Amino acid sequence: MTSIWSLMVFFLLLSIVGVSNGGLTSRYIRKSRPSIDMPLDAFPSPKGFNAPEQVHITQGDYVGRSVIISWVTPIKKYPNTVRYWEDGKHGHGHKHKHIARAITTTYRYYNYTSGFIHHATVKRLKYDTLYFYELGRGNVTRHFSFKTPPEVGPDVPYTFGVIGDLGQTYDSNQTFEHYVSNPKGQAMLFVGDLSYADNHPFHDNRKWDAWGRFVEKSTAYQPWIWTAGNHELDLAPDIEENQPFKPYLHRYHVPHKASQSTSPLWYAIKRASAHIIVLSSYSAYGKYTPQYNWLQQELQRVNRYETPWLIVLLHSPWYNSNNYHYMEGESMRVMFESWFVQSKVDIVFAGHVHSYERSERVSNVKYNITNGLSFPVKDPSAPIYITIGDGGNIEGLANNFTEPQPSYSGFREASFGHAILDIRNRTHAYYTWHRNQDSEPVAADSIWLYNRYYFPQEEKTGASTMV
Repeated sequence: MTSIWSLMVFFLLLSIVGVSNGGLTSRYIRKSRPSIDMPLDAFPSPKGFNAPEQVHITQGDYVGRSVIISWVTPIKKYPNTVRYWEDGKHGHGHKHKHIARAITTTYRYYNYTSGFIHHATVKRLKYDTLYFYELGRGNVTRHFSFKTPPEVGPDVPYTFGVIGDLGQTYDSNQTFEHYVSNPKGQAMLFVGDLSYADNHPFHDNRKWDAWGRFVEKSTAYQPWIWTAGNHELDLAPDIEENQPFKPYLHRYHVPHKASQSTSPLWYAIKRASAHIIVLSSYSAYGKYTPQYNWLQQELQRVNRYETPWLIVLLHSPWYNSNNYHYMEGESMRVMFESWFVQSKVDIVFAGHVHSYERSERVSNVKYNITNGLSFPVKDPSAPIYITIGDGGNIEGLANNFTEPQPSYSGFREASFGHAILDIRNRTHAYYTWHRNQDSEPVAADSIWLYNRYYFPQEEKTGASTMV
C-alpha cells in the first residue's frame, strides 16, 4: 500500500512539474493576455496647491544611518525642506522637529518640463528607530514614516523585497499590491526598468510622474535600492534627446559617493547583515573603465565578518534560458564572473527578461585557449542567479523558454510576481517567489539559501522547491 501511495505522489508531481536536463520548468499556465498601461488619471496628484508628490526614500549613506528623501512639487520650488522627528513621547512637539534642506533640480525632455524635484539627505539617524517626516506646508502638509535598519552586524536578521521591470500596467498594479500586502519586506531591491515612459510617443515623461505616484505607498515608507535598466536610458536622437539616463538621474538619487563611486549608476551599501553591490549593465564596464575599477576595489572592501551576505543587483541577467534577451548579459559575465566566484557572492538578482528563473550554483570560468572548456559547471563558490524581470510591464511576459531546460537552470516559470529574501543569520536565508495569481502566503518557488562564506553547503534545490 505504501509503495502504491508513493507512486501516486510521484506521478502527481510529474503532472505539476516538467522534468528536464536541468531543474524544474513549472507547468503553471498563466492566462495569456496583453499587459495594458493604466491611464494617467489613475494616478492623480494629491489635492491642494503645490502638494508634494512622488515621495520616495532610499538609503543615504554606506551603513544605514542616513536616508535620502525625494519628492516633487509640481508648481513652485518652495518649500524644499523636510521636517522629521524620532518616534517617542518627546518626539512629537514642534521644538523637537529637525529640518533638512533639499537640493532641487528640474529638467526638460522634448516637449515636457518636470516639476521641482527635491532630494534631502537626513543624516546621523539612530539605528533600528522609527522616524516620522512631513513635507509641504499648511493644508497640503503630507505625513510619512520610515524605520532605520539595525546596526550592521553578522547575525542581524533583515527582510528584502525583490521586484524588477515593474512598469505601470494592470499587471504591474497586481504585482505591487501583492508586495505591499506582504508585511515581511523592510526594504526593496529593485533591479531596474521603472516607468517605461520610453515605450510611449516622445518618451512621454508624464509617465515618470504617474509611476512616482503609483509606487508612493511603498517608496515613501521603506527604502527602495535602485538599479538602472535599459528603459532608464531614455535615448532618443530622433527628437534630439542624447543624454543617457536624464529623467532617471534627475529623479532618483543614491548614495554613490559613500562607496567611492564616481557615478550614481553603480554603488554599494551595507544594510543589516548584507553588503549590496549595484552595477550598471548599460554603462561601460570593460577593463580599466570607472565601473570596472570601482567594482574591483569595492569587492576588496567587503568584510564578511561584518556583512556575511554579499548580494549583487544588475539588470541584464548572466544566466538566462529564455529566448527573450538570450545571452545579452554575456560580455559582462565574461568580464566579472571570476571576481564573483573568488569573492563568494551569494546571490545575483537581475531583471530584463520578463519571466522568473532561478539558477543552480554554477560558473563558466574554466575556459582558456588550450583546454577548450567553455560551459557552466556546478561551483559551490558561485552565486545563485535569480532573474525577476516579471513585474508586469507593458511589454508582457517572456514565455518562450529554450528547450531542453539547461543544467544551470533550477526553476523557471513565465508568470508575473515578486520575491522575498528573508535573511535569518550569518548562515541561512529563506527565499520565496510569489506569483501574482496566488494568495500572499503561497510561495511558487522557495529555497533555503546557505551563505557561501560561513556555510558553503549545497542547497537542496529540488526538495525545498514548491510549485
